[in-house]
Amino acid sequence: MTVVAVAVFVIAYVLIATEWTHKLLAVLGAAGVLFALGVTDSEHAFYSPDTGIDWNVIFLLFGMMVIVGVLRRTGVFEYVAIWAAKRAKGSPLRIMILLTLITATASAFLDNVTTVLLIAPVTLLVCDRLGIDPVPFLIAEVMASNIGGAATLIGDPPNIIIGSKSGLTFNDFLLNLTPLVVIELVVFCLVLPWLFKGSFAVDPERVNDVMRLNEREAIEDRTLLIKSGAVLLVVFVGFVGHSFLNIEPSIVALLGAGVLVLISKVPTRHYMAAVEWQTLLFFAGLFVMVGALVKTGVIANLADRLGSVISGHALLATMLILVVSAILSGVIDNIPYVATMSPVVLELTKGIADPGQAHALWWALAIGADFGGNATAVGASANVVVIGLALRAGSPISFWAFTRKGVVMTAITILVAAPYLWLRYFAFS
Repeated sequence: MTVVAVAVFVIAYVLIATEWTHKLLAVLGAAGVLFALGVTDSEHAFYSPDTGIDWNVIFLLFGMMVIVGVLRRTGVFEYVAIWAAKRAKGSPLRIMILLTLITATASAFLDNVTTVLLIAPVTLLVCDRLGIDPVPFLIAEVMASNIGGAATLIGDPPNIIIGSKSGLTFNDFLLNLTPLVVIELVVFCLVLPWLFKGSFAVDPERVNDVMRLNEREAIEDRTLLIKSGAVLLVVFVGFVGHSFLNIEPSIVALLGAGVLVLISKVPTRHYMAAVEWQTLLFFAGLFVMVGALVKTGVIANLADRLGSVISGHALLATMLILVVSAILSGVIDNIPYVATMSPVVLELTKGIADPGQAHALWWALAIGADFGGNATAVGASANVVVIGLALRAGSPISFWAFTRKGVVMTAITILVAAPYLWLRYFAFS
């Protein structure tokens, strides 16, 4: 069963990477094969928190897609697009930097999937106004969301798992990871002109046309905007305080979507058309594939072998966890990886006398898992969502178009993180 699970995963991944078939067909076909051969079953695929579909992710996405569908009717995305273009004086590079910084900041306090769902429509609109390709901007923003999400306990789901397992608090994440994220964002902004070279040419006439626009005229329904804004504010508060309220973000999103649909009276066809059904089904198939690897012990075996190599060597353990986490999180979903790896890290920390160095192992796991999500098109949930939005907008992002940039950016962020960990927790501890 282990061999079958690995073989099916590799074949599906090759099909996605080579684009020989549609990615949705690849993952659903793989999930079907796993069910047919008995590698997994309905109990493990649909009900298990360890090996099954993460319904919290599915319904978080669904709820936020509905909210975005209603919000789009207000014209607020057009407003923000014109505002951003005018604030950046029509410069595509300045627009990219502005939107990526907004995305990274928002991702530190919201789920990064929620953030890109809100930022992507703005990006598509501003690029349409300027007549430029939105693909580089969308890729840059999703990378910024994965970097920014590492800054806090609630910014990325792996951080929540790590916080629960390690006992590290919101303030611990803020004090230890936020400084690194700030450094990474500075480096990211400096790298953008080189990483997306040739993507910033724009027709001066289009810039002049945008600069003459009045963003206030873009608002089509002020009453609906007020209602949507109020609901969205409550949803954001729910996201930030979900751990204290003991309510999952998915429930917050679904409640928010339900209330907004009820009070807005927007026709069903408008907000349901905004739901990315292909993206939701792709996630379901991907969770089944990764769950099969967890069920058959593939990920646990990898974690155990890593633990046997680095036990008792704090610096070696930190660097290996950082690199291995970045590589594996680019290939498989980082949530089951971190869930499986956390007990291993917990055992490793027991053999390290210095508390700061013991904590460094947890920070290495968080950084590797979060930044490693940028490596491939399927490395993080936000990546898959943005690719789905781009496809619907008529600007498809291929697996390799994303991955060519993502591997480079992951390598850069890990190279910056490694000396940070060494200097802060070992050299100057």
